[in-house]
Amino acid sequence: MAVKTKPAKTLKLTPLEAMERAAECLKTLAHPHRLRMVQMLLQGRYTVGELAEASGIPSHMASEHLRLMQRCGFLNSEKEGRKAYYRIVESHLSNIMSCIEERFGVGID
Repeated sequence: MAVKTKPAKTLKLTPLEAMERAAECLKTLAHPHRLRMVQMLLQGRYTVGELAEASGIPSHMASEHLRLMQRCGFLNSEKEGRKAYYRIVESHLSNIMSCIEERFGVGID
């Protein structure tokens, strides 16, 4: 008697190398100050000082957080005179932040 097998299901999988890059960038996001900055930047553009103040950290620490997020391609900065304004360039961050806000809530901080 022949054994009947189910036809193999074709899975749609992202290449592992791409998943490794995704994991690194998600690790970068996984910090409360960075998430706060992303949340703000999804609503407008801000300077390092403004982001630092809203996050309750010194400007030099905010600069380091921003540098890490820029390295993942999430942000860029534009100079206007002596000030640099940061803004989101990765449109998918709004989807990620929506998931976070739905799960953990949005309030006035």
